[in-house]
Amino acid sequence: MAAYRRDIERFRRFTAEQGWALKDILAEEVLAFLAAERSAGARESTLARRQSSLRALFRFATGVGAVTADPCTELPSPRPGRRLPRLLSATQVARLLAAPDISRPLGRRDRALLELLYATGARVSEVADLRTDSVLDRLSVVRCEGKRNKHRLVPLGTRAQAALKRYLAEERPVLAAKGPGEPWLFLSRGGRRLGRERLFVLARQYALKAGLPAISPHVLRHSFATHLLENGADLRAVQDMLGHTDIATTEIYTHVDGKRLRSAHKQHHPRG
Repeated sequence: MAAYRRDIERFRRFTAEQGWALKDILAEEVLAFLAAERSAGARESTLARRQSSLRALFRFATGVGAVTADPCTELPSPRPGRRLPRLLSATQVARLLAAPDISRPLGRRDRALLELLYATGARVSEVADLRTDSVLDRLSVVRCEGKRNKHRLVPLGTRAQAALKRYLAEERPVLAAKGPGEPWLFLSRGGRRLGRERLFVLARQYALKAGLPAISPHVLRHSFATHLLENGADLRAVQDMLGHTDIATTEIYTHVDGKRLRSAHKQHHPRG
């Protein structure tokens, strides 16, 4: 209990320094706290305990109505003694995106859904809230509505455009005919809005099918940002695409593991 109180107090001080209110905390802010704790020297077992403490805190806060959504549901479960999972490699992402069988019912929807999650880095709640008119300029741009009703435009790559075009042409009309004509972009088998809870289940199922660890949709958001930065994208541009108000939150995606650092040093330093 004492350790729990210390963890919560550290989180309270961190959010106060950042100017974040409890009701506005999302998964990115929790990750920023854990990243700061890791940088300060916290062991993986300590980080796992602190994440568990935050899960308990937000379960309680959600139960009493202090917050409307629990940000910790978008985080992987902590595993003491192991590094907290952060992202998929580009090869792993390719395996995940190829997992839906587009020759089977709902396969084209699920392929388009996963492609869009990775192509935009959108939050799972933002994807669930997309409407058909959220896709603009011949499927090349998506308009996302972030927290505090802020809108942003995020471009789609050619593969995501192709998957979305096929879903809209071949499968969504069939799903829409089964329901009351709802405007949501991604529909359930019965023609209703595909909720965020179902998106979590689908991400997990297809990750396991692809031979990967179970993931949440947030891992694709993290992978999107990390892969862009690793390939030279401007930090400010990534900030805009993610919908972060503070660039310090975006900077949690600039981590580079020690092996890559050593490799870069050996390759490029004059005396490497």
